[in-house]
Amino acid sequence: QVQLVETGGGLVQAGGSLTLSCTASGRTFSSTAMGWFRQAPGKEREFVAAIIWSVGSTYYADSVKGRFTISRDNAKSTVYLQMNSLKPADTAVYYCAASTRHVISTSRSDNYDYWGQGTQVTVSS
Repeated sequence: QVQLVETGGGLVQAGGSLTLSCTASGRTFSSTAMGWFRQAPGKEREFVAAIIWSVGSTYYADSVKGRFTISRDNAKSTVYLQMNSLKPADTAVYYCAASTRHVISTSRSDNYDYWGQGTQVTVSS
């Protein structure tokens, strides 16, 4: 089992920045990739960004490319999502997820095995 805890959500004005953190505990060695997803009210959960633990390869949704940066600290078993130039459309609950697969389609939520509880990000106009 892998437990994930997200922190760092909050309220920010449009154009501002926030950094989300996701710390993994438990059988963290089994995790191969970490992803961030988000879900706005009335909408489906969507992929935001992902990182492969071993090599640090990163992947982004087109909607956040150039504004968001995903990174990792292996020693702390923590993944970060730096969010800049935030827009009201970024308002959502953000979820961290961990995959144990060795071949993964990083943008697919069903490729992830463990999920955090989510953290609210609200961007005001």
